[in-house]
Amino acid sequence: MNELVIALGWAGMYGALALGAIGSIIGCAIAGQAAIGAMVDTESGHGRYLGVSVMPSTGVIYGIVIMFTLQREVTDTAAPGLFGIGLLAGIALLYASVLQGRACASAIQAMKVKPEIFGLSLAPAAIVEGFSVFVFVFALVLAGNIPA
Repeated sequence: MNELVIALGWAGMYGALALGAIGSIIGCAIAGQAAIGAMVDTESGHGRYLGVSVMPSTGVIYGIVIMFTLQREVTDTAAPGLFGIGLLAGIALLYASVLQGRACASAIQAMKVKPEIFGLSLAPAAIVEGFSVFVFVFALVLAGNIPA
């Protein structure tokens, strides 16, 4: 049982990075596909499409910082906190990055038709980013309470 608790602590420590990376990969792929489609249909604005398509990549950045914040000796007392914070933050970052990719894809499609709504079309993706920031900040705050 003790080895399982320790293993779960290690999984949590690196779970935020792994799950955040998976979400960023999926989100950037979704938005990237929309960007490629928009570039085929338009003569200009290609840089904006590509810029918007990388917005979901922040999930992996937040996951990296959370992982470094969680790094400590994995003990019986620290493992549950490491597992809970790392896993739950990672799942939230994964989900937010995928949905942000969908919001970015929609923004790219809207910009393709009406380039003047560039800023407005990014609002839904920015709101999803805000939730990722909340997860990031709360994970950092909670990590400070894990026993050494």
